[in-house]
Amino acid sequence: MGVLDKAVWVLDALAVRPRSLAELVEATKLSRATAHRLATALEAHHLVRRDDEGRFVLGVALIALGHVAVDAIPLAELARPALEHLRDATGESVQLYVRDGDRRICIAALESPHGLRTIVPVGASLALDVGSAGRILADGWRRPRDRGWEASVGEREAGVASVSAPVIDASGRLVAAVSVSGPIERTTRKPGSRYGEAVVVAADGVADALGQRA
Repeated sequence: MGVLDKAVWVLDALAVRPRSLAELVEATKLSRATAHRLATALEAHHLVRRDDEGRFVLGVALIALGHVAVDAIPLAELARPALEHLRDATGESVQLYVRDGDRRICIAALESPHGLRTIVPVGASLALDVGSAGRILADGWRRPRDRGWEASVGEREAGVASVSAPVIDASGRLVAAVSVSGPIERTTRKPGSRYGEAVVVAADGVADALGQRA
């Protein structure tokens, strides 16, 4: 087994959650000495860092690499016209998320023109268990009767509401989630009734763009 393979095991384990050395050994099945040597070597290159509790976590250098990787993802580029239309139609910030393990990654984001707005940076890694987009991308999501969207109010962040819809490709595979989010004072506590239809249209627009590219 090559050193590179083992280093990827370390990064994959830390992508799930921060880990102490003992937890890293358990997750990777590497020896304690090897896990420590690889983690500290990755730390020297800023691919891994330590948190306030001394646990190993992913490092800031991965942010820059992530931005480069995101720019290379055709989906983000294909989705832009639909996202721009959604942003203009709702006046709120919009995002496109894909699933990565037990997280969701923002691969495209357009901000609302309002001074008070939600900001989710491209490359942000968020949990699946909170927020409308998380529920869309989580296992077991089923289209609710009479609608094709999910809404959340104050789940991921107090004072913020969101509505999300799935992007389904021609084979029926869930590939992404389109979201619109904003302060509750504008979205109201029933954001689905306000933005649900527009988000579904945008998600279908992204799916159509994927189909045309194929």
